[in-house]
Amino acid sequence: MSRFERYLSLWVVLCMAAGTLAGRVAPGVFQHIAALELAEVNFPVAALIWLMIVPMLTKVDFTALASVREHWRGMGVTLFVNWAVKPLSMALLGWLFLEHLLRPWLPAGMVGSAIAGLILLAAAPCTAMVFVWSHLAGGEPHFTLTQVALNDTLMVFAFAPIVALLLGVAAITVPWTTLLLSVVLYIVAPVFLAQALRRALLALGGPQRLERALRRFHPIALGALLATLVLLFGFQGERILAAPLVIVVIAVPIVIQVYFNSALAYVLNRFVGEAHCVAAPSALIGASNFFELAVAAAISLFGLGSGAALATVVGVLVEVPVMLSVVALTRATRGWYERGGAVRRRASGCTPGELH
Repeated sequence: MSRFERYLSLWVVLCMAAGTLAGRVAPGVFQHIAALELAEVNFPVAALIWLMIVPMLTKVDFTALASVREHWRGMGVTLFVNWAVKPLSMALLGWLFLEHLLRPWLPAGMVGSAIAGLILLAAAPCTAMVFVWSHLAGGEPHFTLTQVALNDTLMVFAFAPIVALLLGVAAITVPWTTLLLSVVLYIVAPVFLAQALRRALLALGGPQRLERALRRFHPIALGALLATLVLLFGFQGERILAAPLVIVVIAVPIVIQVYFNSALAYVLNRFVGEAHCVAAPSALIGASNFFELAVAAAISLFGLGSGAALATVVGVLVEVPVMLSVVALTRATRGWYERGGAVRRRASGCTPGELH
């Protein structure tokens, strides 16, 4: 790792602080940038995400996708955590902390709406940013792409019933425009662009040219990640400084849920014998959230100024720093993970997801 990467946590904290301060000092600038959106998908943020994920998708060799079936155990673990554990655990944590333990620190009338926002957040597995987390953790890129595509397909059918069941309402209006636009913008289009770039680089100079290009892309991807943080915190700068305690209270169950679900997926993968390069992205996919969909659903169901909308926004703010800490934990525990007997007996080789 470069010196810059070794201090990534410091740059993350500084970007969070800079974004919050800038959003407070120059709210008009960030309001203008935030307005550049369609169906809750912000185009400047989308452009930065492209800079992060296109190089990672360029590593994917579609002729090798068939090998993903060797990792069916990892697929099963991720699906179990995403769809059976995650929504229920978030509902339980929301009830425990917001309804009981931390209720005195929330405004009157916000509790039920905020819990609903947490459930909306948990019922939507992450899409685009998972490629970033998997890449930083050294995850297998073919497994990550396949798992994301499978989750997106299931989300079309499972999001509304799960939310309706947990919220106790008769029907849920799914923000289809947000869902479909996000899938096209963050999955379909980047995959096609990345594969075109891959073929061009291979034609120009073979695998060596591809690897050199990917190494050059890496600092650009990290810079885009930090710029995304500045924008996300800048969008909410005034709100964060106006009600910091409310933000912290709502963040508590979100942070606990991320660590719980990522740890559960990680340990289950070790138990069934999956390779670390599958377990790491499985844990990350099992913990992160598709916040564009959650925000859009919260606004359409409860309104822009609701506790539900605020809870989904807090999920956005928590996502990057907490997921980076999960990445660091999966990397730090790789030795422990690979000492598992089942891993040694069953794990097959992986295509590294890192650029360094």
